[in-house]
Amino acid sequence: MKNYDLIIVGGGPIGLACGIAATKAKLNYIILEKGVLVNSLYNFPEQMTFFSTSNLLEIGDVPFVAHNDKPTRKEALEYYRRVYESWKLNIQLYTPVSGMQQTEDGYILDTPKGQFKTKAVIVSTGFYDTARKLNIPGEDLPKVKHFYDSPHPYVNQKLLVIGAANSACDVALETYYKGAEVTMAIRSNEIYPKTKYWIKPNIENRIKEGSIKAYFETSVTEIKSHSVVLNTPEGEVEIENDFVLAMIGYMPDYSLFENLGIPVDEENHKKPIHNPETLETPLPNVYVAGVINSGLKTSKLFIENTRVHADMILEHLKAKIGQMA
Repeated sequence: MKNYDLIIVGGGPIGLACGIAATKAKLNYIILEKGVLVNSLYNFPEQMTFFSTSNLLEIGDVPFVAHNDKPTRKEALEYYRRVYESWKLNIQLYTPVSGMQQTEDGYILDTPKGQFKTKAVIVSTGFYDTARKLNIPGEDLPKVKHFYDSPHPYVNQKLLVIGAANSACDVALETYYKGAEVTMAIRSNEIYPKTKYWIKPNIENRIKEGSIKAYFETSVTEIKSHSVVLNTPEGEVEIENDFVLAMIGYMPDYSLFENLGIPVDEENHKKPIHNPETLETPLPNVYVAGVINSGLKTSKLFIENTRVHADMILEHLKAKIGQMA
């Protein structure tokens, strides 16, 4: 069994930043990532453009040069590959962590590729991999997607987009422009007010002119093979449908938290319980970093305002590692 000072669970941008901070601190560490390098970013839509500027996504003093002010998914993947190579980060991909046991001098992490022993753990797993569910009949049909990749499969198809924030509006517009017949189901009485300024007027104008049909104050109650059932202010409506894209957001992987023994605050948006100054959880020498710290309030934390987590944790951890040596 390999023994480390620190194991970082999650190889996204903040996990890589923690690896950089561990490298600077001269700790023996490894990053365990369940999928590919920056797995969440890899699963973003092919043509996605970030809402953040490239300089706000930089880590490890590696410049992020993009063709435009806001970088694309492709540019971000290339950038974080360069970060990984520049810092020669110790990362093991395709290695999901399934459990953790506390020992006298640290922790043992379970993976399909064996056990890993460590003095300290940082969990930085993001939330994009775990979609919020509708919990309605028919959600498990193949026509229902919680992740969007490309508009091409929806050409000449009747598409229902659920949601009214950035992702839903972006998907509705892109698929409409590529030839889908788009309908939106929106729980509130308006497009989400904080939708990006270059998206909001466009979607509102398409709805106003009737190019995109929108049902406001509406919920989806059932998904059938060739239709969907909507609960609208005028009563129940059933419309023809080929595909459903449920763009209702994402959340941390709470099953992983449970398997690791990390407690969450049920009364405070299910945030993982941690000290806000050190990011240490009630488990000694186990820390949480990145967007997972916001729990279900996923619109509060992003790459740009959690990059500091790596240095916060390592500053606190370095002294403790010395005491444990």
